[in-house]
Amino acid sequence: MNGKLLHIIPLLLLAITSKAQDTVRYTGQTRVNIDYHHGQLSPAMGVHNIQVLRANREHPEMAEGAGWTYNHAPMLAYWNNKFYLEYLSDSIGEHIPPGQTLLTTSKDGYSWTKPEVIFPRYKIPDGTTKEGHPGVAHNLYAVMHQRMGFYTSKKKRLLALAFYGFCLDIDDDPNDGKGIGRVVREILPDGSYGPVYFIHYNPAWNAKNTSYPYYTSSKDKGFVEACNELLADPLVTQQWNEESDRNDPLIPLKKQYKALSYYHLPDGRVVGLWKNALTAISKDEGKTWPESAVRAPGFVNANAKIWGQRTADGRYATVYNPSEYRWPLAISLSDNGLEYTNMLLVHGEISPLRYHGNFKDYGPQYIRGITEKNGTPPDGDLWVTYSMSKEDIWVSRVKVPVMEKATEQVNDVFKEMRPDTALNLWNIYSPCWAPVKMEQTPDGSALVLKDKDRYDYAKAEHLFPETQRAAVEFSITPAQNNKGLLHVELQDAKGSGCVRLMFEPDGVLRAKAGAKFKNIMKYEAGTTYNIRITLNTYTRFYTVNINGKDALNQLTFAPVRNVSRIVFRTGMPRHEPNADTPAAQTYDLPNAGEPEDEAVFYIRSLKTAAAN
Repeated sequence: MNGKLLHIIPLLLLAITSKAQDTVRYTGQTRVNIDYHHGQLSPAMGVHNIQVLRANREHPEMAEGAGWTYNHAPMLAYWNNKFYLEYLSDSIGEHIPPGQTLLTTSKDGYSWTKPEVIFPRYKIPDGTTKEGHPGVAHNLYAVMHQRMGFYTSKKKRLLALAFYGFCLDIDDDPNDGKGIGRVVREILPDGSYGPVYFIHYNPAWNAKNTSYPYYTSSKDKGFVEACNELLADPLVTQQWNEESDRNDPLIPLKKQYKALSYYHLPDGRVVGLWKNALTAISKDEGKTWPESAVRAPGFVNANAKIWGQRTADGRYATVYNPSEYRWPLAISLSDNGLEYTNMLLVHGEISPLRYHGNFKDYGPQYIRGITEKNGTPPDGDLWVTYSMSKEDIWVSRVKVPVMEKATEQVNDVFKEMRPDTALNLWNIYSPCWAPVKMEQTPDGSALVLKDKDRYDYAKAEHLFPETQRAAVEFSITPAQNNKGLLHVELQDAKGSGCVRLMFEPDGVLRAKAGAKFKNIMKYEAGTTYNIRITLNTYTRFYTVNINGKDALNQLTFAPVRNVSRIVFRTGMPRHEPNADTPAAQTYDLPNAGEPEDEAVFYIRSLKTAAAN
């Protein structure tokens, strides 16, 4: 072989390798199975899923007051010792007017205030038209669309923003660059709001033909300064890409890449992430980008948002839907901000879609975290927000450092533990009407699962070291024996169950035995049961001991190689929607806004061990 060629080949390989390394990529081996809502992913340990808003058309007073059932695109900030969450809302479906934007706050991320309108419905002037569209506005209101919601200035003033667009018919696009413009108002330290102003207009709109003044007319010089600072930040204005005029000078990269998320690398470069896992790197704080973004090698992501940030432990995280669907919600981690090496579950539930509506895709989606400069929660954990099927609003707290598996056995006796830290290593799924939390009882602190939601359930689970031989002990008190349901299930790392005990509403404790069920005993309301399950996954036999007496010796209902978690769940497992479910649901579920009689279960302790 030619000597020059031998010399050039290593240089070419180095150049190719360097280029490959200089972009975001996923090199892990884990992939999701979309036949399961959790994708058969192992959960990141200690994730708490908290429902912020449960939409309710029948009883608006139990939700946000208006009874609107399309709620989507939430944004998150932490400022003045509070979480601030903004989301947009339409009465029925996406791009169906009227629209408005609401705000809710929380001191701890678990208890949230009733949402209130921060950007109200906006009347489109009668006679308004769009170039190239035959429609004419008459008694028409705006719809809202925004890819960023908060900005914290250098002087710690918090601005909330939203965008007013409009649709002349159901097929019209509010993000065609022909909407009205972006509005802003300040959130004040006492919780009140400053006036609404326009901060940026689209062509054909200005201070003379819009309903709010331009921000420069404000007499508050600090507010104007904060707005000017925002407008000068290209990493902010790049997020306005879809709604703004296609030739807007404020948008550095004018290609229609959607929903920018970004973070900084240690060398000062900025990593940008868009829908469809498009990625690019800016070397000058977002003033310029490569002409074309590339799909991040190895990442699977469709037309849903992807979130990226640096975590408190100096690592990096991306949170996204790693499939062509909008489930599950997963997290991948990186040591250097470019190479992502694993995939873990954040949210693996899809609660039933209660109210049909335009473009209401199933699943936990449109994930956003706290953008750089918009605050850092004192716990140092990763907080994200998202919508469930564009209907309900959720947040998740992901423990940092992110733990992939349990390394120690569980020894939780809740009456001996601090309530504020007792659930740090538990994974919880806590809807508004099926909350999971620590409470004081006459017998001391307990983990309490309540459920009055006919279409959802409470769930608490704990990982333990993977084993073929497990001994799992728990103490539980059902508050009733004439309603409600509680499943206790042992599962493997992919969420496949093998043992399931069921406290059923007829007052009988049963075990799942294949497609059939075995009665174990009648249980009493208010009685505490100390239950020990001893399992050998190789032989498939397990024993259930209750209050010191063996009550069942049984084969597992399904084979698994190992077990590594226990799940407490106040409902049946869900399998709908699935990959073959039609994308558009055309009906409402009956009594969707009506609560059921509440059932309550108290978990007092949980201990695990490797069995002999």
